[in-house]
Amino acid sequence: MTDLEARLRAVVRGEVGFDVTSRALTTMDASNYRRVPAGVVAPRDADDVTAALAVCRERGVPVVARGGGTSIAGQATGTGVVLDFTRHMNRLIALDPEARTAVVQPGLVLDRLQEAAAPHGLRFGPDPSTHGRCTLGGMIGNNSCGSHSVAWGTTADSVRELDVVTARGGRLRLGRDWAGAPDGLRALAEGERARLRTGFPALPRRISGYALDALLPENGADVARSFCGSEGTLGVLTEAVVRLVASPRARALAVLAYADESAAAEAAAGLLPFGPLTVEGMAADLVPSTAALPRGGAWLFVETGGESAGEARARAEAIVRAADVVDALVVTDPAGQRALWRIREDASGTATRMPDGTEAWPGWEDCAVPPARLGAYLRDFRALMTAHGLRGTPYGHFGDGCIHVRIDFDLLTAPGVARFRRFSEELAELVVAHGGSLSGEHGDGQARAELLPRMYGAETVGLFERAKGVWDPDDLLNPGILVRPAPLDKGLRFSVLPREPVDVAFGYPSDGGDFSAAVRRCVGVAKCRTTSVSGPGVMCPSFRATGAEEHSTRGRARLLHEMLAGEVVTDGWRSEEVRDALDLCLSCKGCRSDCPVGVDMATYKAEFLHQHYAGRRRPAAHVVMGRLPVWLRAVSRTHTARLVNALSAVPPLARAAKRLGGLAPEREIPRLATRTFSRWWERRGASGPSAESPGLRGDLVVLWPDTFTEHLSPGVGRAAVRVLEAAGLRVALPPTLRLEKPPVGDGRSVALDPLSLLRGRDRVCCGLTYVSTGQLDRARAVMRRTLDLMEPVLETDAPVVVLEPSCAAALRTDVPELLHDDPRAARLAAKVLTFAETLERHAPGWTPPRVDRPVTGQTHCHQHAVLGDAADRRLRDAALLTGELSGGCCGLAGNFGFEKGHYEVSAACAQEQLLPSVRDAPEGTVVLADGYSCRTQLEQLAGVRGRHLAEVLAEALDGGPGHDGGEASGHESGGRG
Repeated sequence: MTDLEARLRAVVRGEVGFDVTSRALTTMDASNYRRVPAGVVAPRDADDVTAALAVCRERGVPVVARGGGTSIAGQATGTGVVLDFTRHMNRLIALDPEARTAVVQPGLVLDRLQEAAAPHGLRFGPDPSTHGRCTLGGMIGNNSCGSHSVAWGTTADSVRELDVVTARGGRLRLGRDWAGAPDGLRALAEGERARLRTGFPALPRRISGYALDALLPENGADVARSFCGSEGTLGVLTEAVVRLVASPRARALAVLAYADESAAAEAAAGLLPFGPLTVEGMAADLVPSTAALPRGGAWLFVETGGESAGEARARAEAIVRAADVVDALVVTDPAGQRALWRIREDASGTATRMPDGTEAWPGWEDCAVPPARLGAYLRDFRALMTAHGLRGTPYGHFGDGCIHVRIDFDLLTAPGVARFRRFSEELAELVVAHGGSLSGEHGDGQARAELLPRMYGAETVGLFERAKGVWDPDDLLNPGILVRPAPLDKGLRFSVLPREPVDVAFGYPSDGGDFSAAVRRCVGVAKCRTTSVSGPGVMCPSFRATGAEEHSTRGRARLLHEMLAGEVVTDGWRSEEVRDALDLCLSCKGCRSDCPVGVDMATYKAEFLHQHYAGRRRPAAHVVMGRLPVWLRAVSRTHTARLVNALSAVPPLARAAKRLGGLAPEREIPRLATRTFSRWWERRGASGPSAESPGLRGDLVVLWPDTFTEHLSPGVGRAAVRVLEAAGLRVALPPTLRLEKPPVGDGRSVALDPLSLLRGRDRVCCGLTYVSTGQLDRARAVMRRTLDLMEPVLETDAPVVVLEPSCAAALRTDVPELLHDDPRAARLAAKVLTFAETLERHAPGWTPPRVDRPVTGQTHCHQHAVLGDAADRRLRDAALLTGELSGGCCGLAGNFGFEKGHYEVSAACAQEQLLPSVRDAPEGTVVLADGYSCRTQLEQLAGVRGRHLAEVLAEALDGGPGHDGGEASGHESGGRG
């Protein structure tokens, strides 16, 4: 333990972390920069802040205040001690609806304040797109704005009073009329009144530099306002009194379509006299799908408010009539508005990839010009990018003249970094020529502070340095930021990564096969750090369960980045810190779809476990759960399922088995089916319909007997066969022997290759359990064997119907990404359909039975992330199954919830959405859960049997419960009551 760490532990009541994980998690924010801290302190109160500052001042150690870590200019990183306010100083202390004020701590996430204010018809005005994870302290430090700034201004406009601790331990309460001003500030400002009145551009989004003009008498000598946007360089905020505004009772959203972004930019300023709440702009190349938008090449999102829905709509329609648009859409439905706003809010991540997949980066993220000059500025900006051979997609707050853009800078090579500097210098000149501000929202940080003399001139920048000296004479707070800045091209976070691709197992097709590029995907916007999930979203269940940064997708990506860098995490793939952070990753794949940049932590975890345990002894749970298909097949071949069930029902034996297998003692061992699905299929042979049955004239489909359906839930397979055949489809099973040529196997095929008779029968397998435990060599072997068996199927037009969502997702993604050198893998992936997709595509004329009951349950996380559920929704609608399924993750997640040490997190994930949705459902509701893990979690935690959609439809075909045409497996009601 260092002397600094020991002294901090002695005087601070909050956590002090100088360990590898704590430091690695805070080397970066959402910018291009990286600085390695000495340690992290999570203060409990202002006394802790004062004590930590005293220790650091004695030792000359810099201090950086950090909130959500979503800053884009580099100001939330530092080389000394980082103060993390999100752990303890994160409360809403008071809310006064009559005074329309709130008292908040710096670590409070904005959405928590909005939730508390909403019942009173109030809200905090500024709302950055990161509102679900950015903190009030960070917003005050950066003077954040958001989409509603045309109506309610910046954070500085919403601040009343601030409690601040100075670098030398002074406690000040900042406000108007010089309240809380440190010694020397008033004299400095009064001696420079002429400069303060003439040297600051009059812009709605002038965020660059210090707001010293707020100290003028005509501006109320407002010390609190002047502190906003100081980026943690003047003092450390410990509490704030903020102003709330009345939230309109009703809102409407006018989506105005234009031919291109220049036309939209030209039109934005003309809409301001109508008093809109927002005037946001974006172009088509930022939108994954324009289906929900009116036709055009760019759009303005113009929100209006009113006392009633009619009044809000009337204002929106008036704007549409006044605007010269290609097309327009007015949305009053709150759910429809939220869906459209998600498109806009995700742009901060979506923009990090060009349409062709090329990486794009911040750095010139939020320049602002007078709104009337925005169209001209955008044209000049585009021309400058073209001159430098760069590309980017502007979007943002068009009504305020503030533009966000990520540009495809090459920040990996010396020539690329040199071009980044030249472009930055020329763009600064361009912004100033248009009367603009280098920063219009996110602050100067390291990205732009070096260029402030071009905007303000050397003398005004010198005034900034004098103001910094008044507040922080020892330059203790966030040195190198805003004044006396570090060069904009130094300390880039990419410079520490390997220059050559790392040898890995997966193909990473979206990242050119480069694991470093895959890890670079995480830019730190931290959508994974939200504490609640809306709608069908999933990411990131482990963070919501623990609240710890290392259990977020971003935190894990940061640790992997540092593992590759080798400076903080020094033992590479053998790192225990990375292993421990990934241990609570559920491999739900939610980040693959919900992360704006498509980080796929489930794949990264599998890769890490593969490398980490190479040549080493694995945990017992990897052997038991990872090789589950092998053990279950052995039970099936020896006909010992009844014996295994009997033994596992004996408590002492079950406890011993779980202890030896590394399984959670709280879990029950699932019962095995005494007759597998394939055995039922074989016995059905002569009497039941077959693939060649003359009564079935529809398309041939190959039903995949996944491990869970085969050995644990054969009733799901039987039900699926019943429904598929009722729809007129001919059902076959994959071959169990390797055939040199067709016919397609149906589970009863005769071998055509004599050698295959010697090898014996085999079963297809997607390799999921091997992948999730990182046994990638075994996974590849299993997958190749499966491709050998499936070759006859690949020669046909028959789809492969997969009932278990996790297995379907593995076949669609893991198989082609692990066997990227085998073209058969992609061919198989292209054939994979879900149960609902099969009926929709291959039996389009079939009408499902009318179930006419409400449903509850959860969309499987892998289905949400990889497969999509649109076909399932349409099938449920056709069967009159009404209601929505919840989002999130069930928490069992295959092997995760069964492994020792995971039970509490697993149960917490289930309690977030799944279990409440089932508990709150009315009598007679059908509990849908297509995944075996989801059904098991429901049964073990709630005593409720969930059912696959195929089971529900089969039951309706047969006129009631218990008529699935074969041996039942478990309770068949599948509903509540």
